[in-house]
Amino acid sequence: MIDILNQFWRAFLYWDGQGFSGLAVTLWLLDASLFIGFILAVPLAVARISKNKFLSVAVWCYTYVFRGTPLYVQLLLIYTGLYGFEFVRSTEVLSAVFRSGYYCSIIAFALNTCAYTTEIFAGAMRTTNHGEIEAARAYGMSWFTMYRRIVIPSALRRSLPQYGNEVILMLHATSVAFTATVPDILKVARDANAATYQSFQSFGIAALLYLAVSFALVALFRQAEQRWLAYLAVRPH
Repeated sequence: MIDILNQFWRAFLYWDGQGFSGLAVTLWLLDASLFIGFILAVPLAVARISKNKFLSVAVWCYTYVFRGTPLYVQLLLIYTGLYGFEFVRSTEVLSAVFRSGYYCSIIAFALNTCAYTTEIFAGAMRTTNHGEIEAARAYGMSWFTMYRRIVIPSALRRSLPQYGNEVILMLHATSVAFTATVPDILKVARDANAATYQSFQSFGIAALLYLAVSFALVALFRQAEQRWLAYLAVRPH
């Protein structure tokens, strides 16, 4: 393992100004996909619990498809499948996007995590305390104001434990990005294995890096839960 670290530590961990390390690429994929997925999931969760059947069913179909199919297949469809259409190849912007492994990976990861996050947020919104809703109506809040100030903030706080699990799963899911030629942690580990034929050491380093990032994320979410879910803690009488 020492030999591999001597040869590939820059590729795993260091940025020399010419290219990002595998760790940096993995974190970048994770951050970008989570940001896009979160931004999309909030309004989609509201639509998911809407009384408008057209909106609700449309969002349900989207989440059902992306939660019911493997992320690996989704990435292959976006990266190698969509570029097969003539209108994609003939459109300059679409052609540039779907030729890039980075863009295709982010699109696939964002759509996937958005589907799971939408259902997490929608479930939390459904279980909003009825007293909070009644209080908001008593104050004369409009539907939009009630969701903006009461329902959505409350649901996001109560979703923290489930959303933390989704973030960890998304971190692990980024490992399929190597199939789109993205030089993430696993791609560097595969290169190290190909160069040294030391499979256990090469992939062991990758596993340790994923483990370290997972521990850091768990610690961050524990801190967030202690701060924003303190009001739900059981207090001694």
